[in-house]
Amino acid sequence: MKQLGILLLLTLLSTGIHAQQVEYVDDEACGCELVFIDGIQTTTDGELFGFKRADGTIITPNRYRFVDKFHGNYCKVFLNYGQCGLIDRDGNTILPCIYGELDYPSEGRILVVKDGLYGYTDMQGNLVIEPQYPLAGTFHDGLAPVAVIIDSFFSACTFIDTLGNRILPPLYESVQPFNEGYAPVKRYQRWGMIDQSGKEVLTTRFEQITDNSYGIFFAGDSSGMALFDYTFRPLTPFVYTWTSGLVEGRIGVQRNGKYGFLDTKGREVIPCIYDETGIFSNGRTLAAIGDRFGIIDTLGNIILPLEYDNHTPHGDKYMYHDGLALVEKDGQLGYVDLDGKLVIPMYFEQAFHFTEGLACTRFKGLWGYIDTLGQVFVPHIFDHASPYEWGRAEVIYNGNVSKMDHRGKCVKNCNGIIAWREF
Repeated sequence: MKQLGILLLLTLLSTGIHAQQVEYVDDEACGCELVFIDGIQTTTDGELFGFKRADGTIITPNRYRFVDKFHGNYCKVFLNYGQCGLIDRDGNTILPCIYGELDYPSEGRILVVKDGLYGYTDMQGNLVIEPQYPLAGTFHDGLAPVAVIIDSFFSACTFIDTLGNRILPPLYESVQPFNEGYAPVKRYQRWGMIDQSGKEVLTTRFEQITDNSYGIFFAGDSSGMALFDYTFRPLTPFVYTWTSGLVEGRIGVQRNGKYGFLDTKGREVIPCIYDETGIFSNGRTLAAIGDRFGIIDTLGNIILPLEYDNHTPHGDKYMYHDGLALVEKDGQLGYVDLDGKLVIPMYFEQAFHFTEGLACTRFKGLWGYIDTLGQVFVPHIFDHASPYEWGRAEVIYNGNVSKMDHRGKCVKNCNGIIAWREF
């Protein structure tokens, strides 16, 4: 057993999060930030926060010092530091603000912290597992990882069911949550994998292991890792020194200092020949050899020749957003489509990738916004500008920091400015 603060690792994962729908309200003469997420808006009187619906119905008055955004049906709220609770979309209190922290519901249980210890409530707010663990995680596959206090100096890890029963003795220095019936565990400084009965399906002999999402994972040591699936036999040699998660059927890997991609069967479908790669989006990702950048697809076909630069700041270049990728050559920036065709000419001095259908670009020393057709949305008149997020963008105009809505209208710190574009 090792000291808890040094070696204990419990992955704390939230569930119940879903894609959020955003609605923008056009009437903003007040200069307020009226952005409705899933039909609910955060309100404030400048000090305290509450919520209302798009029709103006008050869900909760401004009573909370801090609030999160809604995650599905629930939202964390704080009366003050260390006074956390949970409400639903109707403003009903699920958990009163008596907890130091909590997590969103998972499999009918809510992870809570009180007086520095972790426990669980049910969905009605009743404590079903008293706070007693120095660390704990949310439930997956009906089980949650917890650290059990052994004595005043040591703790060890195990798993409990939704009633708090231990399914195994506290044997492990470190654990990760169960996924599809299996969980990575660490014992005597070595990682392996167990099933829900506690049987070692992968012997604890590895220095490192990745999480087992999607039924695949890497295990090995600092000299090299191999890809495994639930047959628990290596699908590749132990040659990879870095790996990414699975995205669009591809796993980024590093071998002998070079980057490439595997498929889920362990086949190196894109050889490790690149000095830099990105993450796939729309079946495309950046690739670089030396200081020459381009774009490849999931089969390794070159979509944009590796003859471009990556010197100017900003951007997230060679990655697709809104169907376009920002590219750079000889100090100028433009945008290419999914076929690698230059559709917005390279005449910008600096630029960001597209967000919400718009990109902020610098031309002749000043910043403005263009749409995905390359048309000027707001003229290049700003000292600086930021990308759009939740329908808002910050700009610096005549030395003042202002906010602009999705129509190009000033909505905050306007100083007499209504809009920077014609309607």
